[in-house]
Amino acid sequence: MGFVKDFKDFAFKGNVLDLAVGVIIGGAFGKIVSSLVEDVITPLLLNPALKAAGAENISKLSWNGVTYGNFLSAVISFLCIAMVLFWIIKGANKVVKKEEAAPAGPTADQKLLAEIRDLLKSKNNI
Repeated sequence: MGFVKDFKDFAFKGNVLDLAVGVIIGGAFGKIVSSLVEDVITPLLLNPALKAAGAENISKLSWNGVTYGNFLSAVISFLCIAMVLFWIIKGANKVVKKEEAAPAGPTADQKLLAEIRDLLKSKNNI
């Protein structure tokens, strides 16, 4: 009975469930970003640039049996995905305003000085 209880406590804690939801949403978001890069950015921007450079089939480039074109294609894809994520996060940060920290209250020294000031004012008014 102890094993089942321990497993239940582990599996249904808030942190584990939050992590599971984050992983699932992250996977779905990854598909959205990949689609944006592969279906929108690559046809509109990358393919014309590669055609202008004369490297339409970049993944088929090779030299002495080393297919460095696949590596270049993966690097370009990574850079495109990283740029899209950067834009999304930068936009999200502008939308979600950071909460400003509440100003700290007076320190113990400041409280003591204020008490001394108040005592001096009360003595002068007498």
